[in-house]
Amino acid sequence: MPLQSMTGFARKEGSTGRYRWAWELRSVNGKGLDMRLRLPPGLDRIEPDCRRLASQYFSRGNLQVGLSLSGTEVSAEAVLNEEALAAVLKLRERLGDVIDPAPLKLDTLLSIRGIVDFREPEESENEREERDAEILAGLEGALADLRTMREDEGKALGQVLLAQVERIEKLTAVVENDPSRSPQAIADRLAQQVSVIMANASGIDRERLHAEVALLATKADLREELDRLGSHIGAARDLLTKGGPVGRKLDFLAQEFNRESNTICSKSNAAAVSAAGIELKVVIDQFREQVQNLE
Repeated sequence: MPLQSMTGFARKEGSTGRYRWAWELRSVNGKGLDMRLRLPPGLDRIEPDCRRLASQYFSRGNLQVGLSLSGTEVSAEAVLNEEALAAVLKLRERLGDVIDPAPLKLDTLLSIRGIVDFREPEESENEREERDAEILAGLEGALADLRTMREDEGKALGQVLLAQVERIEKLTAVVENDPSRSPQAIADRLAQQVSVIMANASGIDRERLHAEVALLATKADLREELDRLGSHIGAARDLLTKGGPVGRKLDFLAQEFNRESNTICSKSNAAAVSAAGIELKVVIDQFREQVQNLE
């Protein structure tokens, strides 16, 4: 499954019966899937289907989804208010002695308010169901277009992230291969630090000395941090290659990258290792920032 960015835009429009409709979709970063849906009055019944469709296409992102609906020109139908007409005719009969007895003309009837109304024909239930089905099909098309755009951006983002992982790997190798990490360099540094301890501590017992030496040895050794970095690098590559909604897992790995780089910087006794550790932190921050855009 391809990687997806969480940003994108799509628009889909069409017509059904005597209506024109248009869907407009916007997507930005989000911790989960949050859909803000705006529907015209009278179409609330399709909201559950809209949310179901969105969840089939996306697992994360803040979606703003709006539908506009307008009527096309249709032939209006004349509706006769028979009760009002009967009342007018009854009144004419009562006033027969004082008004012109000539038959009422159509234009006269039309001029009387409430006798004839002109309105659009009402939809049948079948027509409403067909209209809703076509509007939902339009939404599904817009969701597919939005997914395509998010996948295109996700592909480009994946290349950026892989390049950053490669940079993290190279900086890890710089630390791994630094001369200060050779067994002889570590032994010499420990011997020097033990000499300082012995020179400044009178009457120190053997157990305390062993504890101090063990602590110094632990601080001098970056093996565990480097091994964990190597493991995280492999996991990040696997996730980026696998694709799909892996943003949260990569964000967790970014935190782990950062933890190991902090430890390397705090343990370092060599300028080159410190410089590589600081650059590691910069690249890891960039990596984590980009991961926030990934589903």
